[in-house]
Amino acid sequence: MKVPVYKRIVLKLSGEALQGKQSHGIDHAVLVSLARQIKEIRNLGVDVAIVLGGGNIFRGQENTNLKGLDMDRSVADYMGMLATVINGLALQDVLEKMGLPTRLMTAIEIQRVAEPYIRRRAIRHLEKGRTVIFVAGTGNPYFTTDTAAALRAMEIGADAILKGTKVDGVYSADPLKVKGAKRYQRLRYIDVLKKGLKVMDTTAVSLCMDNKLPIIVFNLYREGNIKRVVLGEEIGTIVS
Repeated sequence: MKVPVYKRIVLKLSGEALQGKQSHGIDHAVLVSLARQIKEIRNLGVDVAIVLGGGNIFRGQENTNLKGLDMDRSVADYMGMLATVINGLALQDVLEKMGLPTRLMTAIEIQRVAEPYIRRRAIRHLEKGRTVIFVAGTGNPYFTTDTAAALRAMEIGADAILKGTKVDGVYSADPLKVKGAKRYQRLRYIDVLKKGLKVMDTTAVSLCMDNKLPIIVFNLYREGNIKRVVLGEEIGTIVS
């Protein structure tokens, strides 16, 4: 039996990843597939923390000037944070129905819905075999959930960030729009920053670079891919 190369991971999922082929909202089939894959790696003894985006419901940065909506950026970002809480509750429900103990931890206090994020408590949950879902980003406007994923990964001592996307790695251009776009197997952090590649935002990539935390970008929709990454198979793109 193969041994996982990563003992503790942060799985970064955008809100768009949860909407599947729908124009918005949450696709239940995607949640079930995700939960199955998370259960697979939990059964291998891997500690799993998840950071969720909220773009399938509301994306703060894009909505500030959308259709003449004159909204303060901070207000829009807080609305986006609340959208991640909705996604977290949906994923928690599916995971627990599959028999996985979970804890939902939020950077904005909503005591009746989720635990406030406390670093030591989050680590303790992981040590007890619980899957921890981090929501509400960093709790601050002007920071993305990518940055939250990098920050939480450092705080809990994760071995890697796994970023699930709709495509099978990082490309020189959008492969869904540009024919012949080149897929990278390996990239350095500095190359991602210099080329402006859409891996994670620059703050998140810089944080990972400073702390030598690898980022693996892979196709989320191919069932079993999370397990393949954890076992060290060369799929997707590794940024290190």
